[in-house]
Amino acid sequence: MKILKSLALPVILTICFCSVSCTEQPAPPMPVLEKRGNATQLIVDGEPFLVLGGELHNSSSSSREYMKEYWPVLKNSGMNTVLAAVEWSLIEPVEGKFNFSVVDELLSDARKNDLKLILLWFGSWKNGQSHYMPEWVKKDFTRFPRVKAENGKSLEILSIFGKETLEKDSKAFSALMKHLAETDSQYRTVIMVQVQNEVGIIGSPRDHSEAANTAFNSTVPQELMDYMVSHRDNLLPELTEVWSAAGNKTSGTWQEVFGKGDKADEFFMAWNYACFINECAKAGKKEYEIPMFVNAWIVQPQDKRPGDYPSGGPQAHVLDFWRAGAPDVDLLCPDIYLPDFGEICDLYTRNDNILFIPESRAGEQGAGQMLHAIGKYNAVGYSPFGIEQIFARDENEPVAKAYRILQGFAPLVLEAQQKGTITSVLLKEEKNPSKEIILGDYRIRAELFRGWGSSPSQPKTGGYCLIINSAADEYTIFGSNVQISFSPAAPGPAIAAISRLDEGGYEKGKWVQGRRLNGDDIMIDYDLAARALENRTGTGLKFPEGSESLQRVKLYRYE
Repeated sequence: MKILKSLALPVILTICFCSVSCTEQPAPPMPVLEKRGNATQLIVDGEPFLVLGGELHNSSSSSREYMKEYWPVLKNSGMNTVLAAVEWSLIEPVEGKFNFSVVDELLSDARKNDLKLILLWFGSWKNGQSHYMPEWVKKDFTRFPRVKAENGKSLEILSIFGKETLEKDSKAFSALMKHLAETDSQYRTVIMVQVQNEVGIIGSPRDHSEAANTAFNSTVPQELMDYMVSHRDNLLPELTEVWSAAGNKTSGTWQEVFGKGDKADEFFMAWNYACFINECAKAGKKEYEIPMFVNAWIVQPQDKRPGDYPSGGPQAHVLDFWRAGAPDVDLLCPDIYLPDFGEICDLYTRNDNILFIPESRAGEQGAGQMLHAIGKYNAVGYSPFGIEQIFARDENEPVAKAYRILQGFAPLVLEAQQKGTITSVLLKEEKNPSKEIILGDYRIRAELFRGWGSSPSQPKTGGYCLIINSAADEYTIFGSNVQISFSPAAPGPAIAAISRLDEGGYEKGKWVQGRRLNGDDIMIDYDLAARALENRTGTGLKFPEGSESLQRVKLYRYE
């Protein structure tokens, strides 16, 4: 018995050690933004990650019971990331006492459905207003002062000049990030965090409270002036024009440096909002350092002046103030519901700003915009708003279909972003029904789809395609309501033609072969002599509206 006991102890210790070491897996790497080749990408679990996202309605994440029916819908939609609000009033209903049950339920349900999360901190502001703060903040307008409009009346907007507002908001946000560090480090369910939501003043170009007036009539902070002077050659034209018109002064009050009027007011608010939110982000990153971003309610066509849209928010024309004042914020992101999608993306990718679209449209328009952002602007992702109800109404909704195709295709897309071998085209009948681009050794013409017969049919109002130069003389393309043809753009034989064209898709990064397309399926134009003058053959790729597969084409050239 003594021998058996002496043997049993090491065995027991070995079993205990194995049980502990086998269950304790190393935590996945932290999510980061990292420059890889031609693109800055979101790296999740050590690999480039494309956010195929969707934002819930504002109040959906506050109720687990409400979300119960939607989690399976989201899981089956093809998306990989849910954007969900976390509101200050729910996690700190009593000052200094935190309750993270809502957060824990979101984490648990997202993991069960194999989905990542981007949390949206609805703290002091949401859509330029202050509705998500706790009651103890709402009722104490002495400690937490409100914005005063030009007419002297208080607005239901917390003033950025309230010292306790910054202190308490930052404390709550850092408590949230600390909780994520304690509960999610082993899983990395949360991959980014949005700090506040669409900040800025609605109803006035700037805050006219006593503290705000004192700051406005004081000298422009030296930190901002130093930034402007050192970055003079790279500042956005919207800033340099105003600064130049006021004499390019390197010191003075806000009106002395930027002139009198709405521009100076908005610049003043942009700087101060940026500084406030940077303090929140910095406090949060001390607890758990993952990528953080802010989003913008952008200027609308009917807006006449700042305050019609949230004044001081990260608008495209004030991004220099945000870069200077909020270095701990990683992305400055537009919420895009306007039709001029490409023009807005152009504005938000100046000076190497990384593009992410946290709110936008679904439908055919949304699918096209998503591919355009990813293909042309190297966006890290796209997210329609109100996603749970959109996908619940229609499992074949165009964005959901595009997401399902991109699930397996994403590794090729991300690799192409790095190599610079990807682009996209967004077409509109009334604006640009066709477009030519050069990618690799070929000139590519994308046109709105004209039908299957020899006589053209009436095109739909819009179309789109994502194009990857996947190998020499080879392109992998996904599109809807477009047709695509090729001509040479490099020295060699004059005419480009299709060597082979396959339909298919990707599963886990591997090509799965579908039909070999030929004959009627590759003819787009029977005016062969005219096309030959363009060094084309009349053949090409056809994607009717609602396409459900990729096409991979191999080209050859002849005289």
